[in-house]
Amino acid sequence: CFSVGRLSAKPERDVLMGDFYFVEKVWFPSSGSKETPSHKFYDFRFKTYAPVAFRYFRDLFGIQPSDFLLSLANEPIKEISNPGASGSLFFVSNDDMFIVKTVTHKEATFLQQLLPGYYMNLHQNARTLLPKFFGLYCYQSGSSNIRLTVMNNLLPSKYKCHMKFDLKGSTYKRKANKLEKAKKSPTYKDLDFLTMFPNGIPLDADTYDAVVKTISRDVRVLESFKIMDYSFLLGIHNVHQAELERTADIATSPNHMLPNPEREARRNEFGAALEAIQISKDDKDPDVRPCPVGGIPAKNEKGEQLVLFLGIIDILQNYRLAKKMEHSWKSILTDG
Repeated sequence: CFSVGRLSAKPERDVLMGDFYFVEKVWFPSSGSKETPSHKFYDFRFKTYAPVAFRYFRDLFGIQPSDFLLSLANEPIKEISNPGASGSLFFVSNDDMFIVKTVTHKEATFLQQLLPGYYMNLHQNARTLLPKFFGLYCYQSGSSNIRLTVMNNLLPSKYKCHMKFDLKGSTYKRKANKLEKAKKSPTYKDLDFLTMFPNGIPLDADTYDAVVKTISRDVRVLESFKIMDYSFLLGIHNVHQAELERTADIATSPNHMLPNPEREARRNEFGAALEAIQISKDDKDPDVRPCPVGGIPAKNEKGEQLVLFLGIIDILQNYRLAKKMEHSWKSILTDG
């Protein structure tokens, strides 16, 4: 917050190559200093990586510094379950706008290395399902180093995810275990999806073409970065089921909370997964209307209306020796 606030007071400028590698370091003694307030914690150092570059990314998706600060600092963030398999801790801002994720030293370093190419991809293609990174930070106190990245919230709580899948396009050991299935909001895998949706989820032709085009473009970007151990996160909101649940809630609680119009207006500024994917064969058509913000419409085999939330997650690993060995071993086991 200190870094974002200080940066917002400086005039905007073009992003230079050196901005991707610049690290701002601020020392926060418990007694305070000319720049920092006093606090009741141990002395600590706070690092902000590539602040100018990340300001550009936030600006690109219409995130104002005041909104960013309000989301992350106005009220405590809440821990949530990890939708992927990265082993990271996940937190969500109180207004549901941002995800804060812990990352390892290697993942943080890799993200820094990705930034120039990531910048070029977003500059040329804002219509992406890749994670939207809005900041990279490190908290240091004594021997502790906690690295954090701030991203878009792909699965907003406004829409209950009645089903959630972590998909890799593989069937080897890709089934949620009993412990996962017993959770209130389990994350299923590829074999579970094939069992629950043996015929897939139908989309209309234009929507299908737009989604496939976006995924294909994003996969080529990941290939260029030699990234292979990523997942495709699919959240499914069943509109019919949600209406039944809402009716039951209203019946038992007359003061049932309604959506906050101001918060929804802010969400519409940059949306979640598919805010920029146009359902159109002609990207240059100014009259084309985009998909519903944050998701795309679909129907299941029963004809019930669904809203799908899609995104590529866990991209901060490139294809190194360990993954080559894992891939080779899986190929031997599955191909015989």
